Amino acid sequence: MKTPILIAAIFFSGLSFAQQTKKDTVKTKSIEGVTLTKQVFKKQSDRFVYDVAASPIAKGNTTFDILKQTPLLSTTDDKTLKIAGKNNALIYINGRKSNMDAESLVQFLKNTPAENIQKIEVITVPGSEYQVESSDGIINIVLKKKMSDGTSGNMRMSNTQSKYNASNASFSVNYRKDKLGINANLSGGENINPQSYILRNRSENVQNESVGNIDDPNKNLGGYLNIDYQLNEKSNLALSWNTWANKSYNSTIDLMNTITKYDTNGNILSTAYTKTKNKEDARSYNNSVNLNYEVKLDSLGSKLNVNAAYLNYKRFQYTNNNTLIQDAAGNFTQNSSKIIQDLPQVINNFSGTVDYIQKFKNDFTFSAGGNYNKTKTDNDTKNYSYPYDLSGNQLASQNDFNHFVYNENIYGLYVTFEKKFSDKFSGKIGARYEITNSLGTADSWKNNVETNQQIERNYNNLLPYLSFNYAINDKNNISYSFSSRMRRPSFWELNPVKNLITEDNYTQNNPFVKASSTYNQELTYMYKNSYFLILNHTYEKDQITQVPLQRSYIDPKTNQKRVQLAYIRTNFGDKQEMSAMLGIQKSLFKQYLTLNFNAGVQYNINNGTLDTDPTTGQVFDTYVNNRKSASMVITSNNTIRLDKKKTWFLGVNFFYVDKQQIELGMLKNLASLDLNIKKNWNDWTFAVNLNDVLRTNVVEIEDLQASGNYNYIRNDQYRRSINVSITYNFGNQKVKKVRNIESASDEIKNRTR
Repeated sequence: MKTPILIAAIFFSGLSFAQQTKKDTVKTKSIEGVTLTKQVFKKQSDRFVYDVAASPIAKGNTTFDILKQTPLLSTTDDKTLKIAGKNNALIYINGRKSNMDAESLVQFLKNTPAENIQKIEVITVPGSEYQVESSDGIINIVLKKKMSDGTSGNMRMSNTQSKYNASNASFSVNYRKDKLGINANLSGGENINPQSYILRNRSENVQNESVGNIDDPNKNLGGYLNIDYQLNEKSNLALSWNTWANKSYNSTIDLMNTITKYDTNGNILSTAYTKTKNKEDARSYNNSVNLNYEVKLDSLGSKLNVNAAYLNYKRFQYTNNNTLIQDAAGNFTQNSSKIIQDLPQVINNFSGTVDYIQKFKNDFTFSAGGNYNKTKTDNDTKNYSYPYDLSGNQLASQNDFNHFVYNENIYGLYVTFEKKFSDKFSGKIGARYEITNSLGTADSWKNNVETNQQIERNYNNLLPYLSFNYAINDKNNISYSFSSRMRRPSFWELNPVKNLITEDNYTQNNPFVKASSTYNQELTYMYKNSYFLILNHTYEKDQITQVPLQRSYIDPKTNQKRVQLAYIRTNFGDKQEMSAMLGIQKSLFKQYLTLNFNAGVQYNINNGTLDTDPTTGQVFDTYVNNRKSASMVITSNNTIRLDKKKTWFLGVNFFYVDKQQIELGMLKNLASLDLNIKKNWNDWTFAVNLNDVLRTNVVEIEDLQASGNYNYIRNDQYRRSINVSITYNFGNQKVKKVRNIESASDEIKNRTR
């Protein structure tokens, strides 16, 4: 993933209501047919339940379409999903975390018929039995159960026109015969991800502005194969393989840089120009295999589940970064500097999980289990710097090599007790205990001088969980949940590599980043299973984020003052988020209108200070973010049935996120109006989607420090687009899908992105 894209990604980290999926991720499987009759949305124990089989909008839609219509869920980019008030949403299928890459998962969700879904469960505060981090929530898709043998599947083709054209296609098939079930998918596509940037920062009397475009071509191919065999009436054995490959060659950054100097009265003294032209070739491969054994212990649902998994992730990235200055004719043909970077990363992980669930006749459930993860990442970074004199002559190269190897072992145990005391009252209590032992070794060579460094992190964490649900009567329900979680840094965040944007603008990762701790509380009131109020509080200690640090310095080549801006990955103080949201999920006018509306307020409290890059020791001007902000959030997803036969549907979706303070500064308001029309014809579905019709989904961040330092970012990812899709379902739609298995390596896979 490219450096500017990494910066863009964190813009959305502060949006507690706007939708985003994983970015992190997960995997999934196929789904089955359903006929829709009634609609139910209610609170059960530790989760919200949306009865898709009762919804009038399911037929002909994809799973992704239905998820966007589910209360508490939303999306800002039509690619990722987010639960209101949560940083990330993990996808589960029938109670098991999916195994797919984020890209593959999106394709799967967009190519799986919604008719296969029985219900969608939104778990805003997961219990101790779930391996989730930070304030992540869970979307559990429960599939309909069919017992017929046979073959079924679907094919889907789509084309999207934004700044560039993109195409995708997928093919899925399910086969069942007696005790054997096979489920497979193949999908791929081509696209160019465009972005435009304005990066403007100022320190003392020097301002640097970079304006231009990034084009990131991508070719993707991936899929999965799942084989499930019933050994006997009580036990099953399953093997799952998932693969995804991405090729991104000739990705370019083209920016015009303007350096302006001012006097003490704000008058311009001088202006200088340079140009940044970077080219990157990258490819990545992600393969995982999981072996699962499950045995049913009794007729009440008690069972033992065991998983063993292996994950291999490879990424090879080669960049050529050039800074050009004007020649005598004023053309940007003369090199000022060139830096070539070779940035490979290889991750190997072995994982295992054991889950034991014992159910008793008095509505009491005891669960216990454990997990083990052993991970090794190998990052052999090579930087070759080629300076030039003022005449454009290349000088001797300066080499900077860093071989960073990171070994991590995680041991986890959990126990939960769940009890239904009466028809009105139920509760759940549990805890996880996690031990993390890690060692990073960095062997560096800079200008032929070798240095060696070791970074050791060992910590133990006890993570309690509590929830209860009380049905006051048949119309009123109240529930409360408390959870504590950790967030470990992603492996790319630990790799101490510097990714260059321009000569004076870069990102710096950090091997010293430690895990952060998150504490979540949530109080929910629901009326008539249609109206709800959610109060949420999240406290994050030692949050992991990027911090914008800048400084002015004297360029030794020209003896002129310049300004440098670096995005430093580190632990940056503490953060609190408080929110209150009112919502309604209801069908009106004899199900001709399905309304899903949420509106709320969010209050952010930031508390962080940084002035030094912990990786390099470079001292910058002090950056302080101790600001508070209150913002409003509105999400409205509406489906209008246009005919009596339920073959034509119109969708009108809108979201608005008010300005709010995040780690990089003040994020200005975001909004998007999306329209779609759909036609169902026998086994075919034709759909046209218009996204970001008003072109209001553009990121802007602005920050002004007390010292006078200023930073402004504008990032446009060209979200306005038109998408046309055709879906065809074939075969016996009652074929029972293969069991969906949670891989033992899922938690680790999330951290590779």
